[in-house]
Amino acid sequence: MTVPTTPVPTTPVPDTAAPDTAAPATPVPTTAVSGAAAPRTPAPGRVLLSGIVGSTAYGLAHAGSDLDRLGLFAVPTEELHGLDRPAESHVTTEPDITLHEAAKWCRLALGCNPTASELVWLPDELYEARTPLGDELIGIRTSFLSAKAVRGSYLGYAQQQFRKLLTRDTTVSATRARAAKHARHLVRLVDQGVRLHETGEVVLRVDDPERVRDLGIRIADRPDLAVDLLAAAEHRFARPGVLPSAPDAAPAEAWLRRVRAAHYTPPAGPDGTAGR
Repeated sequence: MTVPTTPVPTTPVPDTAAPDTAAPATPVPTTAVSGAAAPRTPAPGRVLLSGIVGSTAYGLAHAGSDLDRLGLFAVPTEELHGLDRPAESHVTTEPDITLHEAAKWCRLALGCNPTASELVWLPDELYEARTPLGDELIGIRTSFLSAKAVRGSYLGYAQQQFRKLLTRDTTVSATRARAAKHARHLVRLVDQGVRLHETGEVVLRVDDPERVRDLGIRIADRPDLAVDLLAAAEHRFARPGVLPSAPDAAPAEAWLRRVRAAHYTPPAGPDGTAGR
């Protein structure tokens, strides 16, 4: 069977000071998600935006599904001035939380990383923490998009899931369940990527969850069924879309500079007062 050859991205799973943008984060109730409360996980810096992503956001969650959380944080700016750089990502598995530092998140989003980009396209009820700076980031979300990166990331990740399917022994129950998950990701990524290419909008919730589940099971048992799906996506991506050829990095750069200004504490002077 022939597999499309779009390269797979190497990155896994995107002024003046504005002092009032450092206002406290506003927790968002999560009662719409089975009454789940946001975990009290110590943040490596100030969390600017976080929410529930993954199967819950896609409308594919079931009774046993985990809650996946994603957020971005800002380290104190002065920590960036020394020889040692602070960690740019913090990941825990119990609970499932991924936090990216603001600059790293911007880089991922400028590459149209599907997983990172979800954070600024969530429905309001899935946000668990929002700050004014977080809202600003949501406001510039379309500036991160570009045609080439969307095609390479969404189609590339879908092809990655396809290659995983080819190595799975679906006669084993646990392996078959994992294969079905890969297949659902493949279907979702193709649908979301093509829609983004043609409309300029990231729509996380799938239109027909039962179709995605059913197709996922069938593709898990017969991976060759995905070949036509991927080929059709290649064809639609080859048509002109609505996205620009390159992202507009200027809004992200300006936003990041506001983040750095808002989280900078000048060192104390000789008399103990704040210096500049």
